[in-house]
Amino acid sequence: MPRSVNSVASRARRKKVLKKAKGFFGRRKNVWTVAKNAVEKAMQYAYRGRKEKKRSFRSLWVMRINAGAREHGLTYSQLIGGLKKNNIELNRKVLADLAMNHPEAFKAVVDLVK
Repeated sequence: MPRSVNSVASRARRKKVLKKAKGFFGRRKNVWTVAKNAVEKAMQYAYRGRKEKKRSFRSLWVMRINAGAREHGLTYSQLIGGLKKNNIELNRKVLADLAMNHPEAFKAVVDLVK
C-alpha cells in the first residue's frame, strides 16, 4: 500500500506561511524554509511589540502630563500625589488627553490639586 502524505494539508500549511511572508525581501518571501523561519521570528517580534506598545504609550502619557503640569507650576509627581490625596480618580490616558486637547479642563484639575 502506498504511503499517504496528505499533500493537501501540507500545501495549505505552506501557503498560509507564505501568505504571512508577503512583502518580505528576497528569498524570505517565496522560499519555504527561509520564509518559515522569517515568519516565526516576525510573530515573536509582533507578540513582544504588543507588550511594548503598552509601556511606550504609558511613558508618552506621563511626558504629556508632566509638560502640562509644569506649565501650571507643578511637577508630575506633585500632580499625581495631589490627585491621589484628593481622591480624584483620573487615569494617565485621560489626563494626557486633557493636557493635550483640553488645556482649560486640565487647568481646572490642576487647580483642584493646588
